[in-house]
Amino acid sequence: MPRYLKTGISEDDKADADAKVRRTVEDMLGEIEARGDAAVRDYSERFDGWSPDDFRLSRAAIDACHERVSERERTDIEFAQTQIRNFAQIQKNALRDVERETMPGVILGHKNIPVNSVGSYVPGGKYPMVASAHMSVVTAKVAGVKRIITCAPPYEGEPNPAIVVAQDLGGADEIYCIGGVQAVGAMALGTETIDPVDMLVGPGNMFVAEAKRQLFGRVGIDLFAGPTETLVIADETVDGELCAADLLGQAEHGPTSPATLLTTSERLARETMAEVERQLEVLPTGETAGGAWRDYGQVIVCESVNEMVEVADGIAAEHVQVMTEDPQYFLDNLTNYGALFLGPETNVSYGDKVIGTNHTLPTRRAARYTGGLWVGKFIKTCTYQRITEEASVKVGEYCSRLCALEHFAGHKEQADIRLRRYGGQNVRGLDVLPGGD
Repeated sequence: MPRYLKTGISEDDKADADAKVRRTVEDMLGEIEARGDAAVRDYSERFDGWSPDDFRLSRAAIDACHERVSERERTDIEFAQTQIRNFAQIQKNALRDVERETMPGVILGHKNIPVNSVGSYVPGGKYPMVASAHMSVVTAKVAGVKRIITCAPPYEGEPNPAIVVAQDLGGADEIYCIGGVQAVGAMALGTETIDPVDMLVGPGNMFVAEAKRQLFGRVGIDLFAGPTETLVIADETVDGELCAADLLGQAEHGPTSPATLLTTSERLARETMAEVERQLEVLPTGETAGGAWRDYGQVIVCESVNEMVEVADGIAAEHVQVMTEDPQYFLDNLTNYGALFLGPETNVSYGDKVIGTNHTLPTRRAARYTGGLWVGKFIKTCTYQRITEEASVKVGEYCSRLCALEHFAGHKEQADIRLRRYGGQNVRGLDVLPGGD
């Protein structure tokens, strides 16, 4: 049975915080829908101190950002985008249109059709999340999306040059400097100056995540992505210093980012907890990471590898880093995770920034039913059918009887009219069906 050497805040406290966020976001989206650009400007002034003449960046403003980015920074951005574009293309190549004759005269198929327009949110108020531009814009471009718009908040009072350059190099068609709920609401609902999109993608804080949740249905979304979370699965083949670095590397995202150590070694667990405290004293982002570790960090000791798999699947974490004697065992047996990092040689930061897989991943146990953002999220797989007259008669006979079984008179007539026309069968129109309502 697993033992918890450290736990975070209670589920009741989490629920209270979630309720407050829901109410705030609902009010804000209502204002944006009613007042459009005026509401977006009010919120931007209130939360970001940002009220430019135009939230959309002109070509001249984008070019000015290119001038402010060093050659090394540009090269690094291009390298990361190349890796992400390459893997997205590999994923897209795995998607195939199909068409088959499933029985004589019956042709069934599906087409993979890109979404027409996407709004990408790029976090950047606290940390300039350049990588989020790669993950959503580049991947949508590979998918074939016709219109890609992006929003990122101002950073230190202005558009962040590196974010703008990444959005532009990635293929964004419209680039806006707007943050938070007001950005997500404007892209989904539309305003006087921003045409609405069909789909929202990209990570964000708890308010952005809640806005996407409330807008789902009005538009599509990639997934429900809240504060970053990480799970480190380790045994005595690694040390506490490495485990602590990997826990704090994700806890620094924000004060509500869960970081959990799952191990079969109590010695490693206690060594890691001590090492976390040591590293927090020197980590420049230690205040944020320390708050997350204090309130949301967990340390769990299991009796066996099998129990670690069971506990990990129950947690269903966004990032799962495996540093054990046999990482392959977890690849073969884990079922609930956003992304898996196998062995001490790799780490979540590689996936977050550069290696080529996507860093927009499911959180809050959503990994039980969805994977992360990938090129397929931007593509609708739509079916079609085409049959001969002879096949219509064959299928129609079955369909007519099945419709009668369900008491659907109109459905039945759709089959019967074709039996009369193509099969010469003496089938009465709109037969009275047996049974009641």
